[in-house]
Amino acid sequence: MANVATRLISLIMLLQSRPLWKAAELAEELNVSERTIHRYMGMLDELGIPIYTERGPYGGFSLLRGYRLPPLIFTAEEATVLYLGASLVNQISGHVYQDAVTGAIAKLDNVLPDELLREVALAQRSLVVSDLAAKDYRPWSAILQTLGKCIRSRQAMSLTYRSFDLEETCREVDPYALTFRWGFWYLICFCHLRDDMRTFRVDRIQAVEGVARSFEVPADFSAQAFVEDAMRFEPRYTVVVHLDAHIALQVREHMDNWTKFIDQPDGSATLHMEVSNLHWAAGWVLSHGGAAVALAPQEFVDRVRAGAQRILNNCPNAAGAFQSVSE
Repeated sequence: MANVATRLISLIMLLQSRPLWKAAELAEELNVSERTIHRYMGMLDELGIPIYTERGPYGGFSLLRGYRLPPLIFTAEEATVLYLGASLVNQISGHVYQDAVTGAIAKLDNVLPDELLREVALAQRSLVVSDLAAKDYRPWSAILQTLGKCIRSRQAMSLTYRSFDLEETCREVDPYALTFRWGFWYLICFCHLRDDMRTFRVDRIQAVEGVARSFEVPADFSAQAFVEDAMRFEPRYTVVVHLDAHIALQVREHMDNWTKFIDQPDGSATLHMEVSNLHWAAGWVLSHGGAAVALAPQEFVDRVRAGAQRILNNCPNAAGAFQSVSE
């Protein structure tokens, strides 16, 4: 086993599993010497663990009847998971749970032995997870708090929502759960305006308040299953794009795991990419200012050409930059 703290916890677990253990049996279980077992027993005694020792051929070690391992004794790995988990919750919640995170970490710092705290500190320095959230949710902290409160109390709520195309609607919803996906928080709820289940991006919610009505979540509802089904990526088009040599490598670095590249002798590449809508794909091509050229399908080419023309109409001096896009 990795360290003394882990062995001590395992030793207590073994002692809890049956009334009496001989030193030789414990030594075999923990793969240490009998002398080490006696040393560990002294450590447990110093920690206040009630060990009873019976000498003689039929003797051994046992725990005081009724004693159980305190709930806040962890291995170094378990404690590291708790510290990292608290940090990640603080990151993705927009600091909604900052007070709770601070309190949890303070309690861990207070109850964990110094040896274990040193191991956790070392693990945290060598295992760093940061920037999990693509968006800073601090401006939406109050909304997240209200959503969480209504979800826990099963209280219906009214909200004002601004969609992707900037259309605002007022709705009454039954909030079921919150989910964090692709760097954004989403509310899973039953929308009475649409009479169906919906997901709403939290940063697009303009206002929210509870209403004087309660609801019940269906017994067979699974938030995880709903999210997997509702947010499943379903490609409708395969677009083909030519990439100039000076951007081909950079694009590959960012998109190689979900697209197909065909390298050309001159260093350029042909990109085959599955997308759910052509609007996003056309904008992506145009963002490269002529270094990316739409090849297929024709509907995609026409959309890119129309977008380039709109840019030219608004900024005539940009003609040179987008000339190759419309060829």
